[in-house]
Amino acid sequence: MKLHNIFSKIIEYSFYALFLLVPLAFTSDTSELFEFNKLWVTFGITIIIAFAWTGKMILNKQFRIQKTPLDIPILLFLASQIISTLFSIDKHVSLWGYYSRFNGGLYSMITYIFLYYAFITNLGTIKYVKRVLKVSLIAGLIVSLWGLPSHFGYDPTCLLFRGTFDVSCWTNEFQPRVRIFSTLGQPDWMAAYLLILLPVSTIQFLRSFKFDYSKNKKLFISRKNLLTSIYYLFLTILFYADLMYTNSRSGGIAGFFIIFLICGVYFLHLYKNSFFKNKYHLLNFTPIILLIAFFLTTFLTSIPFTQLQPYTLNGILQNMAEKKTEKETPKTQVEKETSEPVHLGELGGTDSKKIRLIVWEGAFNMWKANPLFGTGVETFAYAYYTYRPAAHNLTSEWNFLYNKAHNEFLNYLGTTGLFGLGTYVALIIVFLIKYVKVLKNLHKNKGKEQFLVFALICSFLTILVTNFFGFSVVITNIYLFLIPAFAMIMLEKIETKKTINFPKNSLELNEKTKVPTLSKVFIVITAIIAFYLIVLLIRFWEADKSYAMGMNLNRARQYQEARPYLLKAIERRPGEPTFKDEYSINSSILAVMFAGQKDSTESAEIAQKLAQESAYVTESLTSNYPKNVVYWKSKVRVYYTLSQIDPQYIQFALQAIKKVSELAPTDANIFYNYGVISGQAGDVKKAVELLEKTVKLKPDYYDAHYALGIFYEQLATDESGQIVNRDYHQKAINQMKEILLKVVKNDKRAQEAIAAWENK
Repeated sequence: MKLHNIFSKIIEYSFYALFLLVPLAFTSDTSELFEFNKLWVTFGITIIIAFAWTGKMILNKQFRIQKTPLDIPILLFLASQIISTLFSIDKHVSLWGYYSRFNGGLYSMITYIFLYYAFITNLGTIKYVKRVLKVSLIAGLIVSLWGLPSHFGYDPTCLLFRGTFDVSCWTNEFQPRVRIFSTLGQPDWMAAYLLILLPVSTIQFLRSFKFDYSKNKKLFISRKNLLTSIYYLFLTILFYADLMYTNSRSGGIAGFFIIFLICGVYFLHLYKNSFFKNKYHLLNFTPIILLIAFFLTTFLTSIPFTQLQPYTLNGILQNMAEKKTEKETPKTQVEKETSEPVHLGELGGTDSKKIRLIVWEGAFNMWKANPLFGTGVETFAYAYYTYRPAAHNLTSEWNFLYNKAHNEFLNYLGTTGLFGLGTYVALIIVFLIKYVKVLKNLHKNKGKEQFLVFALICSFLTILVTNFFGFSVVITNIYLFLIPAFAMIMLEKIETKKTINFPKNSLELNEKTKVPTLSKVFIVITAIIAFYLIVLLIRFWEADKSYAMGMNLNRARQYQEARPYLLKAIERRPGEPTFKDEYSINSSILAVMFAGQKDSTESAEIAQKLAQESAYVTESLTSNYPKNVVYWKSKVRVYYTLSQIDPQYIQFALQAIKKVSELAPTDANIFYNYGVISGQAGDVKKAVELLEKTVKLKPDYYDAHYALGIFYEQLATDESGQIVNRDYHQKAINQMKEILLKVVKNDKRAQEAIAAWENK
């Protein structure tokens, strides 16, 4: 039946599109340029596959899913995600994922599991796996070639976005000349992606060279084999060079050496018993060629480890340049004074290892408080505030929002509890136990495809390493679930007779079989549903574009221009609270702007309407999502802004920030704002109490020290400025001295305050 074949082709080419397009997908006009678009492409392709698979089952008059050795751990893992979502502190986030990332939400996990079964059931033969891997390497080639020029200051992305072939479209903190990220969006994510592909390209190179005998019994290499080997060697070197340029030390480059050491040693063990018995086989030489290629690439690109830098080309040239400079530059140097004060507590930034350990401690604290099912799928960004160690305030990233634990395993532990982490680890272990055993006898298996299975398992191990030091993204999760499917198919461990069938007997199809009218009706209904879901995806994507424009205009303080975009986003996607949150902030600022136009009655009415609207939206958000710290913080901002119109709103701001301080009991910035707002509301003693706690949480907090000194002085003096409390007066002076001693040297404001107060 032609229609059945068409559905099969749709599924086949949809998977090719998945592995080709997802790594490449990005755009400049969404709120998150990379991951959001990659997941939306994944959702769209999955809907198409679901439609075609359903169509095939309708034609066969049978519901059919292939059974696999991983069914039980997969179903247990899915159950853990569903249960965790049901008990989540924010069900919307657990369903969709943290906004802009989305990967990791329940919908995305269902998608990855669906793709696993869709591939095994419909494309469960070796030829399809090999084709997908070829497509994956092509995608990797494009990604690598796209990212490589950016290291030298020529980024194709900037050419696409701005029409300039440079790196000017990126900020100084996000420079590809320092760490490339290509179409993946972040250096560590690119490193994780390249590590998945490297074992495949490497093994393909090692197995591609082979000698043949001519009729005269002379050895020769066919042109086809030679070109194939050169192609795979080029891919391997390119992937490795780009990996070096990502500068991803912990998860990326360290992961490369860990996995390639393990896999390399085991490969040599296999090689000793290899089925390549010909002593002239070039496999005898290719490992040496590969090692030389890796060594030269490392030497030319510079490995991002300080101890090894002097032995690279860049290190040698830099050392020569420094020696030359020492000879030419006089020994006496004039130190230039900077106009900006140096904040001693944040000079140079905190070591990433220290920050990572603190965040891991917070994830562990989350689990101890919610041991079985966690705080809810993908709720780390909000739950971490409650369990955040106070030591985080002493890092250079003390005021950052962490939406992941930077360890996938601890992330699962904190957000889905012991059940979630246990089933996730069980899924991994079951796969490794079942198929690593096969490697022991790999040399006894017939056919060279067994070495490709070895490459796939090495690729799988790279995901575990990069996830340990970071977290999964869309493309890594796709491979995490699909690599086991590929390995099982390659090893022919899928028993095609073991399927879930309903009914047991299917309709036998041939070219002459006609499609019944009822089947046509069901196929049309399925097509309509698929089309509707894709339209919803497009509407959500368009809504996000409007939201992104409105948010960016808000950041640029073009509030009136931002409002129509935010309204359009809410209209297209009324169920997304993130849009409403941004809208409530925008409305509160506009209310103040219109209220400032005192000569217009119409402006006053508009201001009142906007204020009421802003208050209503922020109240509904905190009511519907009572444990979402971000919405509570926005509520504080909204009411604090509206207090410029009506002082009564300051009390609502105080109520809101009191709730925030309960949800985030170790956040120094929140207590600082709580103290300042309390002081502005007239409760100076409360302000002092809160600011004293703030400086204990973060001793190098300049603003908190300065505000505390001001409020001490307010308590020390009466309305005429006369000192009535010498203790508070001395405390005020001591706070300013604390700034000069431990926070900012030669701070003019602190010096002026000390001079003024000491003369009283």
